[in-house]
Amino acid sequence: MTDPMYRTILLFDIEQFGSRDDVEQAYLRRILYDVVDATLVAAGVDETASLRADRGDSVMELIDAQVSVPRLVKTLLTETPSQLHSKNRLLASSARMRLRIVLSSGYVAVDELDGWVGSDLNHAVRLLNAEVLRAALKQRDGDCVLCVSDGVYGGVVRHGPLGVRPDDFHRVTVDTKEGPTVAWLHGAPTEATEAVASGVPGSHPGDATGSASVSHTSVAGDQYGVTGGTVHGDLRFDRPGRGDRG
Repeated sequence: MTDPMYRTILLFDIEQFGSRDDVEQAYLRRILYDVVDATLVAAGVDETASLRADRGDSVMELIDAQVSVPRLVKTLLTETPSQLHSKNRLLASSARMRLRIVLSSGYVAVDELDGWVGSDLNHAVRLLNAEVLRAALKQRDGDCVLCVSDGVYGGVVRHGPLGVRPDDFHRVTVDTKEGPTVAWLHGAPTEATEAVASGVPGSHPGDATGSASVSHTSVAGDQYGVTGGTVHGDLRFDRPGRGDRG
């Protein structure tokens, strides 16, 4: 296993993927790759600076810490929704693809089976699966919803880099098996996220700020192993070209 290295963690997940038939799933996966690839290019992420894991209905990216996180946040707020809109406008409403997106950071190691291991990665996955994030996407008219970790918010978003407005994010609390964890959702609180906080089974009351929503989610096991690319000694990454669909 490689030593844990600090990386930006970017996760995309397709809403209601399991309800689609095989043909629709294959098509949505192609669209997902197109959107992720365009996002990374717009954010200035070179192919050698990220490692991808394909999870079927989701894509996970480990991105070199040298890549600008402020630029990545701005791209997720602008280019990603634009890309989704351009794809979805040509589809019937029933075939529309909508995404939950999480941007986090932390230490991740790659094991001898090319699996990714680390509690920071587990944390990001729990945010992606949080009911409050699912509820926010269901309630909104847009094609995606972005959640950033407390670390990304405190280190980047709250300082208001060009193209990013801190006031457009609101604080939520996700209840995990390790205890409550804070994250930040882009966009105003919705009726659905407020319902999660106020009484949906498995949820708990919001915190004292009045804007936080709380949900419960869990991921079995203490590790989240996935298949990635070729790992080199300095954890620089090689992978198939972004146009590949293998």
